[in-house]
Amino acid sequence: MPEGRPAHVPDDGLTTRQRRVRPLVIVHTGAGKGKSTAAFGLALRAWNQGWPIGVFQFVKSAKWRVGEERALRTLGASGEGGPVTWHKMGEGWSWIQRDPGSQAAQAAEGWAQIARDLAAQTYRLYVLDEFTYPVKWGWVDVDEVVSVLAARPGSQHVVITGRDAHPKLVARADLVTEMTKVKHPMDSGQKGQKGIEW
Repeated sequence: MPEGRPAHVPDDGLTTRQRRVRPLVIVHTGAGKGKSTAAFGLALRAWNQGWPIGVFQFVKSAKWRVGEERALRTLGASGEGGPVTWHKMGEGWSWIQRDPGSQAAQAAEGWAQIARDLAAQTYRLYVLDEFTYPVKWGWVDVDEVVSVLAARPGSQHVVITGRDAHPKLVARADLVTEMTKVKHPMDSGQKGQKGIEW
């Protein structure tokens, strides 16, 4: 895409403007750091455009206080830009021994709420943070997800983050970025730190 121009313009009967404003499904996946960070950067752009934003955070504990949440909640309540609504599902990472049945039920209800919001066109941007995991673990049916995303009305953008994105999600997405780890401080025994990981 030199100079921001597509290499190929499809013969789909749409004008350049119509094609430019089509809603997107975006997937940030891969083993590297930065998937959620990229999604929240996109949310900042959406906020600046005045779009209503719905953040649905799967898997991460509701007790965690991540910097992006505080920043986006503050911006959303500022009266400038778009409103931001933040939803947390789950009790933390699944490999911490907790009730997997409870987590699966929370993930399924979280997805059901997203499907209802998409049908109602509640938000212009949806951030489904760490959503690849409930799909991978079978807590949410990938075929249903793909079907709901394909049928969503209006101009709603959806960004999904997490490792191991299901091939059907990747196939349905309009934009897929795979974060590849080259080097990470944890490789040399350093744990995550404030301001970098949260």
